[in-house]
Amino acid sequence: MNIGNDDRKGNWLKNIILFLSSQTISLFGSSLVQYAIMWHITLTTESGVMMTLYIICGFIPTFLLSPVAGVWADRYNRKMLIVLADGLIAIATLILAILFFMGFDAIWLLFVMAAIRAFGTGIQTPAVGAILPQIVPKDKLTKVNGANGSIQAVIMFVSPMASAALLALTSIEIIFFIDVITAAMAIVTLLAFLKIPVHEKAAEKQTTSYVSDFKEGLQYVYNHGFLKKFFLFFAVFFVLMAPAAFLTPLQVTRSFGDDLWRLTAIEIAFSIGMMAGGGLIAAWGGFQNKVKTMTFASLIMGACTIALGIVPVFWIYLVFMALFGVAMPIFNTPTTVILQEKIEGDFLGRVFGVMGMISTSMMPMGMLIFGPIADIIKIEWLLVGTGVFIIILAILLGRNKVLIEAGKPVLRES
Repeated sequence: MNIGNDDRKGNWLKNIILFLSSQTISLFGSSLVQYAIMWHITLTTESGVMMTLYIICGFIPTFLLSPVAGVWADRYNRKMLIVLADGLIAIATLILAILFFMGFDAIWLLFVMAAIRAFGTGIQTPAVGAILPQIVPKDKLTKVNGANGSIQAVIMFVSPMASAALLALTSIEIIFFIDVITAAMAIVTLLAFLKIPVHEKAAEKQTTSYVSDFKEGLQYVYNHGFLKKFFLFFAVFFVLMAPAAFLTPLQVTRSFGDDLWRLTAIEIAFSIGMMAGGGLIAAWGGFQNKVKTMTFASLIMGACTIALGIVPVFWIYLVFMALFGVAMPIFNTPTTVILQEKIEGDFLGRVFGVMGMISTSMMPMGMLIFGPIADIIKIEWLLVGTGVFIIILAILLGRNKVLIEAGKPVLRES
């Protein structure tokens, strides 16, 4: 579709600013609510079981929906899917706010809300991943994804503090209303100002069923030169990341003290690291070969995981937590860009759907393995062990000829 290409080359900067602005506004409101709900459950129940239920409700719908949403992202207008997902979450949040105002504030309503939000995220994630190459020239994807990573890190940094301040000043219902307003602003921005041509497959009349499209997507992943190995690496990587992702707050409480400021400090350190890492990858662009950039970042994360298990001083612990944060966007950005550059546009949604399925399921699966073990052996030992395996996995990634070939740069668009 030449018109789409010309539009992308001519107006891509304006379009990406509008798109990222809408996503930032929406994400900020969502993050405020996410932290508010998490702390509300923590403070009112003080129950680990309730927190586990909340986390499960926030994972399972995304996992189940991702492959189907990937098919939708390839069959339909991706911008409209993002709008519908934002709208679904906004309406559910509005209903929840009204129920809380009326005095219906049962905890199970928050679990339902977590599931609906996860459902919306499941629709949105493959569509966002697949729509960026429609807006941005291929040679600018690394910088744009890096900048997007930085924006998300800023939101991760600001939203816990903003949510805590709002909870201290007002009720949780007000935060729900803020999320409704930010979602409405994001929807208006996308509908009124952002012009993106519909991608080729969505513009055609659909002659195949959902099931055959889904099967075709899985077949594409299975038969593609590097995707099978790429996703296998990811599955193992996310399982090994579970202790560093989920058990470090518990480790800090057990080993350094249960002061709330310590838990806040590790979140802030990680977020500052992610902001710096997003800026670094946007400015630097990584090594010429994207898989080498991923390998470099994986080695840093493995070393940091080991360090988190052995450092005895809290401020040094925070330094390694920040360095871990720096490595995350340096890893995530080339990962996303490889898929955006190398996968045909008609399959991008389904490929990102499979990616979403892996990323949402493997860490909780890791927790099913490592969570119970953490009550038997020290978390420090788990961190050292998984850190060693992450380094071994990174070395295997850097030596895999198929993946190294896939990581080579694409030719610049004329």
